[in-house]
Amino acid sequence: MVLGTSSGAGKTLMTAALCRVLKRRGEQPLPFKGQNMSNNAWVDASGGEMAYSQAMQAWAAKLEPCCAMNPVLLKPKGDSTSEVIHSGQSVGSARAEHYYRDWFRPGWQAIRSGLAELQQQWPHGRLVLEGAGSPVEVNLQKRDLTNLRLAQYLRANCLLVADIERGGVFAQIVGTLALLRPVEQPLVKGILINRFRGRRELFDEGRTWLEDHTGVPVMGVMPWLNDVFPPEDSLDLLERKPTRGATDLEIAVLKLPSLSNFSDLDPLETEPTVKLRWVAPGEDLGQPDAVVIPGSKQTLRDLAAIHNNGLGKALCSYAANGGHIFGICGGMQMLGDELCDPEGLEGGAPASHSSQEGLGLLPLQTVFSADKALQQRSSVAQWPEGGSALKLEGFELHHGRTTGSETCQMLCRDADLGWVNPIGEQGGLVAGTYLHGVFESGPWRRRWLNQLRKRKGLPPLSEQQPHHSRQRDALLDRLADAFEQHINLEPLLAS
Repeated sequence: MVLGTSSGAGKTLMTAALCRVLKRRGEQPLPFKGQNMSNNAWVDASGGEMAYSQAMQAWAAKLEPCCAMNPVLLKPKGDSTSEVIHSGQSVGSARAEHYYRDWFRPGWQAIRSGLAELQQQWPHGRLVLEGAGSPVEVNLQKRDLTNLRLAQYLRANCLLVADIERGGVFAQIVGTLALLRPVEQPLVKGILINRFRGRRELFDEGRTWLEDHTGVPVMGVMPWLNDVFPPEDSLDLLERKPTRGATDLEIAVLKLPSLSNFSDLDPLETEPTVKLRWVAPGEDLGQPDAVVIPGSKQTLRDLAAIHNNGLGKALCSYAANGGHIFGICGGMQMLGDELCDPEGLEGGAPASHSSQEGLGLLPLQTVFSADKALQQRSSVAQWPEGGSALKLEGFELHHGRTTGSETCQMLCRDADLGWVNPIGEQGGLVAGTYLHGVFESGPWRRRWLNQLRKRKGLPPLSEQQPHHSRQRDALLDRLADAFEQHINLEPLLAS
């Protein structure tokens, strides 16, 4: 089990690295996080919803992701309320102050069911567990679902990860170990120092001190890695630091208050000619080469924030003056004419006339309903035009049904997956799709970028690009290479 001294210590990536390393050694690792809180989600082949971070760990283990790997997912909705997902399906909403009272026992049952499913399917696999936040939040320890309760239940060997980049690494480690109960202390078999910059021998004295003071071996020091890996949550997203030099295109991405599924943008992060600039409501839109509006957990609230801060008018002006805007899922819904919420699913009072004006840039109407579209989809792109037909793959994850007017061009052969609308005489264009993962198709992504490059008089990029899963797999291999080079796993793997 990979524990962390805090949220953001690097548990997710260290778990992924451990999965890939074990797979290389001939084992079958089984990634598992009992409870996760994230709006960055994935839909598995059976239509179950799970955290994207566990999907990434599954790919590291060379497995197809399944929701048993993350049996409890909490999706924050704002106002201290979260949607509760058990075994891939939504089972209700919970307020923070009532969560453990109402959901502890059902959550623990979902966790045990997920473990049983994995162990039944892969009876010779090795569970690789990821903890959540800090394992020693003393006000929560009695009601802990996914850290030390799970470690004790499975008698897991634990690795404690601490982030030296944030400072205070000695206090993080010593304080965490000191707050463990006597019965829990023997579970921790090793310490990992993460995100170290500079020459590692400069930490030798600190390493010796930690081992002498705690009695726990320091299994290694992971260096700071320049590769951009998928972040788990919005905290990681905000802390991303640009590392590339001059680029050809600038794409503005709206940093919505209830941003979700921002992993959709990861493939654009890998394009060396593209710079992504995140723009929050109230900030200047500027004159980017394109604007992307990503998904939202609270579409109507985020739409209201866009309207109230003047960003809505800026987007309409931008499109009228020749700009390109692309919306994904909730972002596409906002681009439409009207969004109706008769059941009050978006936080308002149920009413037959409950509706809100969209940005009016796509002739669409969306009606929210309790049913959630959860399925993997594939289709053939009809836009952008040019060259051979391109296959698109991804998944739907949304409330609401959207219909488009006859004046809308379909983005792909499936009429319910996306629409395109030219705007004004200046050559503006607005498009959107329900297909999460649309940018993962290398040829389609390049064809979309080449539209923007053509407008700037830039030569086209080759469309002969692999699916983003190939690039992601190469990143995971480089992560595992660094892990194997710098970490001694033997204390963790010993029985």
